[in-house]
Amino acid sequence: SSQNFSEEFAEAARQLKKEAPRIQFGKIDVTHQPDLRKEFNIQAFPTVKFFVNGSREDPIDCKGVRQASAFITWVKRRTGPSTVLINSTDQAEALIKADDLAVIGFFKELHNDSVEVFCETARDVPEMPFGMTASEDVCADYGIQKNTLVVFKKGKPVHNEVLEDGRQNKLGLTRLIKTFTLDLVTEYSIETSVKIFDVPVENHILLFTPTNSETFSAIYENYKSAAAEFRGKILFVLVNTNEGRNGRIFEYFRIRDIDVPAVRILNLTSDARYKMPADEVTVENLREFCQSYLNGKAKVHLSSEEIPEDWDKMPVKVLVGKNFNSIVF
Repeated sequence: SSQNFSEEFAEAARQLKKEAPRIQFGKIDVTHQPDLRKEFNIQAFPTVKFFVNGSREDPIDCKGVRQASAFITWVKRRTGPSTVLINSTDQAEALIKADDLAVIGFFKELHNDSVEVFCETARDVPEMPFGMTASEDVCADYGIQKNTLVVFKKGKPVHNEVLEDGRQNKLGLTRLIKTFTLDLVTEYSIETSVKIFDVPVENHILLFTPTNSETFSAIYENYKSAAAEFRGKILFVLVNTNEGRNGRIFEYFRIRDIDVPAVRILNLTSDARYKMPADEVTVENLREFCQSYLNGKAKVHLSSEEIPEDWDKMPVKVLVGKNFNSIVF
């Protein structure tokens, strides 16, 4: 909630006042400042912007950060080094064990495009520690031969991404790494919906199925296998159709009991929805569906009607596809 967000923001300000007094925190109620809202193009609330060297031009957006600790890390990485330099395996192990998630870049040398992209990514992912090393011994101890980013979860490597100069970009790596804050498949609920929408992946695939059916475990294994292949590109969500509180999301996708198990893709930016053409939830069918969507070949399933002009005049608001996400979430 906004109240909670304000408290975390204030807590970050309190802590940084001691550590970094040069960094000032302020808040503005833009409902009374329409000129400022227009100047900085404020569309959603709350919005956090970071102004550097007293300039009003091009402030940096701070997106998806909610906890005081993450605010503090985000600001520190903007004003100082964004990663810890690792010179020994002991240092690497200490970083990996300090948190649930950790990211380490293993490099041949510390001055190339891949290192720059890695450091920029670290600035945008304050939820976890980042380290980098160019030590031959450390790379050998982890069996790394090329420039590689490794994500560690609970002390174990869970993902290796080879970094080739110019091939990766900051946004792609940020999306990929942030998906590790969620499970491979996230079950949709009121609580997890906030986390799901915090991860900056605009393509979501949803499996609608009762979790107590006889076929559930086989379907779920197939779904998880596909999720591993498309990590960072499509976010995999499970919707339990037995859970009454999920009613709104069934209505939104117009899913009926006789339709399940059903698989849909949602593009959060365009609000377009896509239906998996095949009925069976096999790895092959899921792979084909996801690939055809990413290649721009999938057909839109339901187009949204236009938002009625008087949608918010009455106490009960009128929702259509185009305003559903922004109002409900």
